[in-house]
Amino acid sequence: MTDDRKTTVPVWTLATADVRVPGLPAGESMTAERLAELRGVLAVLADEPIVTLEVHPLPAKTDRSRGIPLDAASPLAQHLSQFVSQSARTSLTVARATGSGECLYRMVVPAKVAAQFGQGIVRPMVSKGAAGAIRGVLVDSTGRIAAHTKFVPVGGAAAAGTVGGAGATAGVAAAGGTALTVAAPLVLMAVAVAVSAHADQKRQQAIERITKLLEQLQEDKLDDEHSELDGCRDAIDKATAVLLDQGKPGLSLGLDSAVHAINTALGRADRRLARWQSALDALPEGDAVELGTLTRSFPGVDDDGGTFRTHLELASLAVALKRRVVVLQAVEHAQSDTGNPFENFTRALKRDQQRLDELESGIAGVLVRLSALELARPNGLRPVFTTGEVDRLMSSAHRIHRLGDGVTVNSRTTDVAIEIARDKEGSVIVFPALPA
Repeated sequence: MTDDRKTTVPVWTLATADVRVPGLPAGESMTAERLAELRGVLAVLADEPIVTLEVHPLPAKTDRSRGIPLDAASPLAQHLSQFVSQSARTSLTVARATGSGECLYRMVVPAKVAAQFGQGIVRPMVSKGAAGAIRGVLVDSTGRIAAHTKFVPVGGAAAAGTVGGAGATAGVAAAGGTALTVAAPLVLMAVAVAVSAHADQKRQQAIERITKLLEQLQEDKLDDEHSELDGCRDAIDKATAVLLDQGKPGLSLGLDSAVHAINTALGRADRRLARWQSALDALPEGDAVELGTLTRSFPGVDDDGGTFRTHLELASLAVALKRRVVVLQAVEHAQSDTGNPFENFTRALKRDQQRLDELESGIAGVLVRLSALELARPNGLRPVFTTGEVDRLMSSAHRIHRLGDGVTVNSRTTDVAIEIARDKEGSVIVFPALPA
């Protein structure tokens, strides 16, 4: 701690390749705002991705259940431990910040790299406790991130030896007069686990909503779809563990059958989306729509449950599971080529995420169009309707208009923050990736 009661936070700039960047003010403290400006400069001027890595005190109350735990023998934990221990030998600031062994590491990946992960992979998850706050380990009750801190760039502190699942080596790269740590495998492993954790968090949320909907609906066919998808998790979890330990998943894990089930579910989602879009296109433009007409194409859209909403959640579950599989495939592809693992990783992600982005964007568009519809009063011979009929129409209109709440269509990609909690014995927990 410093005299002004501000926590000193060491900041590294990690390169994924030997690149040229403007000189950094090593050793000079900076504010969070200035650090954000520095990230913007690095993103614009660097030829290869430049990420920043900060070290914060580990909050006493940390919800560890949100993340993916890795033991001290895992490659990511070893990369991080070796990196920090080497840096602490040459920097008193790092030694003081990491002396307790329990720290929270925050890696920020630039937006132009985050865009290659897919537009739907790290959308904000708004905290209910604070207006405008983003849910994350470093967010306090006021919604401020990393308050009361001063950031001190650490220059020229690189880990020595092998630091990567792809067999790469970290080292100091003289770039534009500034010593950068080249640690592509460290960045690769952190991004892979954080993106996988984020996708699994979305899977858990979809499972919870589907379970509630099916309890009301009692639809056997949809229950079978749900069970088939939920059964894929075990194979994906095992394959994730094997790949993060630098192994190769074999057929015995059942990943092939899981991928088939997920792809089948995505095919159903594509067909349902096409039907929804056609139904909306067939509606008279600018005219009010009768509720009966709408529910024929969107059964249950006027209820809190219903077939339509269950179809939405099944699509969300399939997308979340597929995103985890895509990350596994990207990691395996990157580890098979030691030349530039991070470049291979992002290339594989960008190609395979496109279909998922288009599906999510299409569903978001349907929800926005539905929420903008005006409901017409039912046609009938009676000039007057009962109070119950009027109440049902108003209630249905309210539920349909709320379909667009929180829906983001083609959102702008932001910097991505990856938070890693490290315990004294060296084990780590990687939390879901979130907007920085």
